[in-house]
Amino acid sequence: MNRPFAQAADENRQVILQVLKPYLSGEVLEIGSGTGQHAVYFCSQLPELRWQTSDLETSLAGIRAWIDESGLENLPAPLLLDVCDSWPTHQYDTIYSANTFHIMGNDAVARCVEGGARCLSAGGHFAVYGPFNYGGCFTSPSNERFDAMLRSVDPQSGIRDFEWLDELAQGAGMELEADLEMPANNRCLVWKKRTF
Repeated sequence: MNRPFAQAADENRQVILQVLKPYLSGEVLEIGSGTGQHAVYFCSQLPELRWQTSDLETSLAGIRAWIDESGLENLPAPLLLDVCDSWPTHQYDTIYSANTFHIMGNDAVARCVEGGARCLSAGGHFAVYGPFNYGGCFTSPSNERFDAMLRSVDPQSGIRDFEWLDELAQGAGMELEADLEMPANNRCLVWKKRTF
């Protein structure tokens, strides 16, 4: 099978890794791995991690192709994961997801935060990359156009409000640790699971 390729994933992998490094440890669950490009790059740079990719059935073959081509031992076969369905019982040290919340409906986002928090070890980090609104406002005209395009394709999708996400995370036992500026009007939000 030809490996799927996402130009954006190739372009942003280095800057995302630099920002994520302090929060990555042990076993990582990536939610919505897409093509699998980020996982292969991150694992090649951080061999001490064990990185579990996951996605819907339609993406698994493409992810598997990237993993097989890489030959990396710290990158097991992808996991079928529908955030609105069953979740792994395994506990992870870090949970990471990029560019997923704006293509999910609100219910799926809420279930993703709740389910991810259940799979996260105490003291572990939940990191999410993508565009977010603040105080109900877009952070740039390009994000506003992007949101309109998303909603024209699927009315359930769209850029999520940071405050709502933080409320979900707090309700799931996590506290905001970092809100980091990224290129192209994106952010990296990092929550830490409470240890009590």
